[in-house]
Amino acid sequence: MTAAETSATYDISALRERLGGRSVVFVGLMGAGKTVIGRKVAGMLGLSFIDSDHEIEAVSRMTVPELFETYGEAEFRSLERRVIGRLLKAGPQVVSTGGGAFINESTRRAVGRNGVSVWLRADLDTLMERVSKRQDRPLLKNADPRAVMERLMRERYPIYGLADVTVQTRDERKEVIADEVIVALAQYLEAAPRNRIDRR
Repeated sequence: MTAAETSATYDISALRERLGGRSVVFVGLMGAGKTVIGRKVAGMLGLSFIDSDHEIEAVSRMTVPELFETYGEAEFRSLERRVIGRLLKAGPQVVSTGGGAFINESTRRAVGRNGVSVWLRADLDTLMERVSKRQDRPLLKNADPRAVMERLMRERYPIYGLADVTVQTRDERKEVIADEVIVALAQYLEAAPRNRIDRR
């Protein structure tokens, strides 16, 4: 994206038309800013926003850490897959997903059928600075959370790379990152066929 390209360059109504019934689905590691940027992008597009973790907590009446502790990660991922599958049928909207959601092949295919995926890519220092401010990250309850994050990056970044759109997030105002997401979405939707074949 050039410096001259901003969301103001693009017709939001045309972007919405190209999006059709699909949702914009944010993926990426914890701390990438999926909820904050997702809310901002939803406002810019005039769409509703939903955080899949919050929806999981609502339907289970338990917090994500409680679900991990009580049922384990495998059961949590199963519930997560079902909830996201249901959410994707209610588009168009903007959906923020948990860090492990897109890693599940079934969820990835559902996103491919019913959404446009946006990976918020961040470097290690940015992620660690952000996650250190919260104590509710089940996967980071470890003696060396930085090593855990590095492992997650190695394992997950190649899969996040399958997303339709990648935007580098960093220590910048949320308005700037959201603007870059809108531009990237517009460029992707202009180039992609309206009813593309899912090749995942």
